[in-house]
Amino acid sequence: MPELLISDRDERDDLGAFVARAVRLDTGVLVRMRVRENVEGQPLLDAWASTPFDTLVTRTVRGRVEPSDLTVNGNELLASLAVVGGERIDPGPPQDIMWRSALPPATGWLLVDDLPAEMVSDLADQGVAVAKENPGPRGTPPASLLDQSVLTVSGSGLDVKIPLRCLFALSGMGFLTGRQEGDVVRVTATDSWVRLDARYGAVVRRRHSLLPLLV
Repeated sequence: MPELLISDRDERDDLGAFVARAVRLDTGVLVRMRVRENVEGQPLLDAWASTPFDTLVTRTVRGRVEPSDLTVNGNELLASLAVVGGERIDPGPPQDIMWRSALPPATGWLLVDDLPAEMVSDLADQGVAVAKENPGPRGTPPASLLDQSVLTVSGSGLDVKIPLRCLFALSGMGFLTGRQEGDVVRVTATDSWVRLDARYGAVVRRRHSLLPLLV
């Protein structure tokens, strides 16, 4: 049976907050958890979820899961985190076959720039205001708006365009709330991916769309 082990209550609360926000954005969200080790050999748990903005979001806590790469239903995981008070948690039955998104590489990331969190938050708020004035056919922001580049960040020999959908994901997941003076959003990138790290989590997205395979 799968088992989630997080001994520190604050770490459990952090994971619970991450899952709750992902569920709020998408009630059918899946959460993928993977174990890795830090430089001191201690286990870290990376939690991943997709968003309606065609981005991935992630949060890291101290803990582990067995098996070491597990996908579960977000609602079931959230319920378990809310009810169980101890370090051993039943995350729910495996849903590995339902996970569709590729995860970015663990290495090869280059620092592009650090952006003031207040500026990023203001841009996200402006984007939300524009989206409310220009809803799509289903009441959600149209893809043409989400795909607009609101920032171009340069560094380490890279010019990285940041689409509005990444800022929507940062805002929607609450990664920009409760920020402190001097907080930054760190932009890192590989040839294929861009990542925005804020105080409470990160948004990751492919820099270029994948071309369809022709058969």
